[in-house]
Amino acid sequence: MPPAVGDDAPAFEALLCDGETFRPTALHDALGDRGAVLVFDGFVFSAIAQNWWFRYEHAGWDDFDGFPVYGVVRDGPYSINEFLRQLDSPFSIFSDLNADAADAYGLLVEREGMAGTKTARRAVFVLDDEGTVRYAWDTDEWIYPVPREEVESAVGDL
Repeated sequence: MPPAVGDDAPAFEALLCDGETFRPTALHDALGDRGAVLVFDGFVFSAIAQNWWFRYEHAGWDDFDGFPVYGVVRDGPYSINEFLRQLDSPFSIFSDLNADAADAYGLLVEREGMAGTKTARRAVFVLDDEGTVRYAWDTDEWIYPVPREEVESAVGDL
């Protein structure tokens, strides 16, 4: 079951990719002065992922003052960095190659048509600077839009 508002966000450490480099980073070390937004997706390089990350940038999510937005996906660091370079994306993405973070967040589901492959359901968590969940959203629908206004409001409240 995914964490709910008021829960402590599950801790994890993974390679954090910025389009050029990747470094092992613990979630608590990645929180900004006010917190962070975690966006769980399946895989990079899907048309769906490209669409969503473009939308987050166009919505100004890369400019939340002191509030980083991180993706969490099942891809390796080299493909994530190439994805970020091709999009010329300002975001960083955690490489959750073994699905440890997705599992800790209760988001793992088997992908239809991809026997034995599990990825995170699409989800967004707004965390405060202590790692407490202040907003949580998830869906089983791969193309359902993230409620941007709700996420932006949750960030603005911190």
